[in-house]
Amino acid sequence: MTLSKKRAYSVLASSTFAFTICFMVWMMYAVLGIPIKKELNLNETQFGLLTAMPVLSGSLVRVPLGIWTDKYGGRIVFFTLMMASVIPIYLTQFSTEYWQFLVIGLFVGLAGGSFSVGTPYVARWFHRDQQGFAMGIFGAGNAGASLTKLIAPSIIALYGWTMLPTVYAAMMLGTAILFWLFSYSDSSHLVTTKTSVGEQLALMKDPAVLLYCQYYSVVFGGYVALALWMVHYYVDEYGFGLKQAAFLAACFSLPGGVLRALGGYLSDKFGAYKVTWAVMWVCWVIFFILSYPQTDFTVKTVSGEQTFHLGLNATLFTLLLFGVGVAMAVGKASVFKFIADEFPSNIGAVSGVVGLAGGLGGFVLPIMFGALVDLTGVRSSSFMLLYGTVCVSLIWMHFSFKGVQSRALKSS
Repeated sequence: MTLSKKRAYSVLASSTFAFTICFMVWMMYAVLGIPIKKELNLNETQFGLLTAMPVLSGSLVRVPLGIWTDKYGGRIVFFTLMMASVIPIYLTQFSTEYWQFLVIGLFVGLAGGSFSVGTPYVARWFHRDQQGFAMGIFGAGNAGASLTKLIAPSIIALYGWTMLPTVYAAMMLGTAILFWLFSYSDSSHLVTTKTSVGEQLALMKDPAVLLYCQYYSVVFGGYVALALWMVHYYVDEYGFGLKQAAFLAACFSLPGGVLRALGGYLSDKFGAYKVTWAVMWVCWVIFFILSYPQTDFTVKTVSGEQTFHLGLNATLFTLLLFGVGVAMAVGKASVFKFIADEFPSNIGAVSGVVGLAGGLGGFVLPIMFGALVDLTGVRSSSFMLLYGTVCVSLIWMHFSFKGVQSRALKSS
């Protein structure tokens, strides 16, 4: 193996590990928010906002981070970002008021911006026919969401919720040091043209970029929203304790992260267009089933009235959730295969914009989940909302691809 290949795989491994820890921190409030909700007596909407605050800042910083990665290189930007998030993570334990958790959550969320750094950083170390797979492996760091669900409940149970920020801050610091030791820089990967934030946002005028923003807001935004919401859902809908609820929620988060590499492989082999289209249809079917609330109804029969129950038990619900997690994992990778194919010299800029769109979806959806529960009292209303977004997405995709289908097929 040549030195260049060795460095490429070292960059891929160290970046994937770093992104896993960053994503774990980014999803911290999915579990941490449960005891905070009880302590502060929050309603569903307030809880949704609490869990979503890190997602907001992690999304907004993706645009400038994409630019800086193109300009200065992924290694230094990634390392600096991780170091900058250590102190806010640690300070979370000292918050006592709701507004304090919201503010500190914005700074903790900086870790979520790591995706728009690592994606172009990793991609440029590999040839075009391997970029989908490489970015898929890196994107498997989304599995950090499941690590939070597996680790955090035990820490909270043993030492209380205030210990969790200390542990996570130490993990982030150690990860930053390891990343620096095992990653490399290559000046040939830097983009010589100077791209401003305004110029990067102007990319949204490109119909293809708008299209990919729309896809990613569904497959990534929906994934983030559900990763934040499912522990709470299992606790309130099925009555599980925190540990068991978090473990079951990990059945969605884990495949939604790890199998992203599969999505990259499938996109390299069959093309991003076919893979993304199939993903949307799978999500459409599953969200339709998950949308149906627990229902009791009475039927008049010849022998009298009979009452029936219709609803998903925890086992079937978890299996369906696992299925949609797999679909979203594949879809997240296929969207970025589009970007690598069509914008090879501007991956950082475009991925920053697309990542921003996906992240904002992950910010808005948990708040809407909570608001819908407060308004309707129906917990499955969150899946009704997601079903509606996929319906809109499929219609938009159908008409959009009439103009760009041939280009998408050629590039994939």
